[in-house]
Amino acid sequence: MNNTASAIQVTGLSKTFRGVFGGREVRALDDVSLEVNTGEIFGLLGPNGAGKTTLVKILLGALHPSAGSGRISGHDMAKAPARAKVGFLPENHRFPQYHTGGQMLVCYGGMAGLSQIEAKRRSDHLLALVGMAQWRHTKIKKYSKGMMQRLGLAQALLNDPEIVFLDEPTDGVDPIGRHEIRAILLNLKKQGKTIFLNSHLLAEVESVCDRVAILDRGRLIKTGPVSGLIGTKPAYRIELTALTDDIADKVKAKYPHAQIEQNAIAISFHEARDVNGLIDLLRGRNAELLSVTPIKVSLEESFMQLIRGNVPHD
Repeated sequence: MNNTASAIQVTGLSKTFRGVFGGREVRALDDVSLEVNTGEIFGLLGPNGAGKTTLVKILLGALHPSAGSGRISGHDMAKAPARAKVGFLPENHRFPQYHTGGQMLVCYGGMAGLSQIEAKRRSDHLLALVGMAQWRHTKIKKYSKGMMQRLGLAQALLNDPEIVFLDEPTDGVDPIGRHEIRAILLNLKKQGKTIFLNSHLLAEVESVCDRVAILDRGRLIKTGPVSGLIGTKPAYRIELTALTDDIADKVKAKYPHAQIEQNAIAISFHEARDVNGLIDLLRGRNAELLSVTPIKVSLEESFMQLIRGNVPHD
């Protein structure tokens, strides 16, 4: 296992696609720098067209950057040694339909440099790991989308990689299957492997990732622990037995950002202790409080706030 503290390092990475027949150039990545630690699950988020797939393709050597550099397991990302211990599950992958799941894995294992015996041993182990052992002798053309994703995950782990790139690994997988795949990813982390996860399912990212990076319009707008991106401001829901128009007007006058619905007030503050001022205001108006409940802001809500606040760049 590689002991380098950083599994992936990217510095000043940019990618510009030249327009066809003199068309407008597209800047897919713009001066992106990030670092992924060894042994963590790192999530890459962003709306469609943000540059996520372009970044992954550059890291895997499928595209050349216009500027910048990167290292994988201490090796220059453009060199073959950087990909020696890397596994990859692409989005919308395609496997030969005439193979069975077991045959396909043995074939791919051979291309990864495994002996026939080792490829068979690894394929049997991985099919069991992803819950596909009973389908090893079934033609791939009969597989469902969820079964294809499980097989793709097994393929990504064939060469016992140190770093695994997963692009939408649970796409088309049922809830039970998603739960099982999350458990597999957490187990891989326990083994010291690094997972680079690209997913549009923010709840899934929130449940397994240690840190995330958010791309928008080719630029990195936020990176850090999941806990640092959700609930950045303390928020509360205050329920009352009754909320008169007079009290509601007083609350809105002092706290314009408060959301009032029926007999409840939802509000966020810069500091948790600031909620006491609102409570004092309500009690001063003889309002009877039923509860004061902290609100957890989801990763999805924080994500949307960040994207909406990211002003388009010229």
